[in-house]
Amino acid sequence: MKLNTEVAAVVTGGASGLGEAVARRLSADGVKVAIFDMNTERGEAVAAEIGGVFCAVDVQSDESVASGFERARGAHGQERILVNCAGISKGIKTAGRDRKTGEIKMFPSTAFDQVIQINLVGSFRCLAHSAAGMLTLDPLEHGERGAIINTASIAAQDGQVGQSAYAASKAGVVGMTLPIARDFMGDGIRVNTILPGLFATPMMAGLPENVRESLAGTVPFPQRLGDPQEYAETARFLITNSYMNGESVRLDGALRLAPR
Repeated sequence: MKLNTEVAAVVTGGASGLGEAVARRLSADGVKVAIFDMNTERGEAVAAEIGGVFCAVDVQSDESVASGFERARGAHGQERILVNCAGISKGIKTAGRDRKTGEIKMFPSTAFDQVIQINLVGSFRCLAHSAAGMLTLDPLEHGERGAIINTASIAAQDGQVGQSAYAASKAGVVGMTLPIARDFMGDGIRVNTILPGLFATPMMAGLPENVRESLAGTVPFPQRLGDPQEYAETARFLITNSYMNGESVRLDGALRLAPR
């Protein structure tokens, strides 16, 4: 797929981190970008800077997602690109003893479900809405109608202590990639997933400097945190290379996560 001013894209979680990097990268290629996010202030600011449109969207809600796509398409037309970056993480052991009180506690099922609902179901919800719209488009060269990129995590394959919900949600994203690509194999819609490792996102920036340095030191090469621009360039490659389909690609500097 060629990127230009005739192409529209939706980026979920586009107000910060990996999603923001993707939104800026696509905009630099002339693509009309709509940002879906819960952070209205930051989302509107980024959208204004790139000449895009911001849509306040909660990916846990069918109504909110449908409303977001309606607004985005009203501004830019039917999107040919969707990049799912919205997600959360909760680090809680499945069950364990409280160090202070000695009380046995379990991972609350409500918290586990929230992670699944946002990271996995939310990704599917946005993907299904977007693909339904893409089906109405005339095909481009080689019959292509659209490209969808999901964001998983290397935790999908080697999750750490306390990552049961996060790893399960991201493994689900990886697991649905090929079947969904096959769902659309006769319709010209490609689906790929990126599994990022340790990246310099706002969540990482909130950690103490010594912790960030320690994490960076675990990456074999290059021994540093990933730059969100590197994620954005990978997404761009998967969008523009029409032979990439049904793939889940690790982007991690050869890192394999230790148990903790």
